[in-house]
Amino acid sequence: MRRQQVLVLYLKNSALDSGVAAWALYDGTGRKRHMSGDADGPPYDTGLAALQDGWRLIQASPLLDHGVGNEFRTGYLKYEFFFERLVEVG
Repeated sequence: MRRQQVLVLYLKNSALDSGVAAWALYDGTGRKRHMSGDADGPPYDTGLAALQDGWRLIQASPLLDHGVGNEFRTGYLKYEFFFERLVEVG
């Protein structure tokens, strides 16, 4: 039986080889529970490193232009990439 793992990486810019600013990991196998802040560093340094380790990219945020005066707004993380992989269990 296969279960899904989902990895969300918020990168520093729109390039997959840019550094990770934040992340979340969800493990549908039930083997391990992950919580925000349960690790000192991200599981990968870049989105490209996740791809090279077998994660599949399933969604990337669209590039949206900031309006004048909002160039440095920090209310959200805009470079969000969703990865998934299927893992055999049982």
